[in-house]
Amino acid sequence: MSQARPFDPHIPVLTELFSDKGETPAESAVDSAPALDADPEWAALERRLSERIVQQLQEGVDIMLEQRLRESLEQVLRQAVGSITAELRRGLQESVDGIVARAVAQELSSLQQRQPPP
Repeated sequence: MSQARPFDPHIPVLTELFSDKGETPAESAVDSAPALDADPEWAALERRLSERIVQQLQEGVDIMLEQRLRESLEQVLRQAVGSITAELRRGLQESVDGIVARAVAQELSSLQQRQPPP
């Protein structure tokens, strides 16, 4: 046969779950709870808790915003540096091409002047 388990007072019985009014224990507990707004100590505690929670949230938001801003700036700066580098290369290449073309033209001109006429 099965052994009877000892009664656990933490497990509610049906009469505790449903009252005559049809309320659950949680609903009746809410009705019988003291009004927190009427007690200045509770109001002060609520204000301190709210301030602490807002501060913690703000710190988290600040960290997240800083991280996202850093990532966005890194991407923008990387693109800007890439564009500037490409533009500088093009400008440098044009300058080198121009310098080489003038140097070659001057050298050819100098060589032509040294050559005796035919």
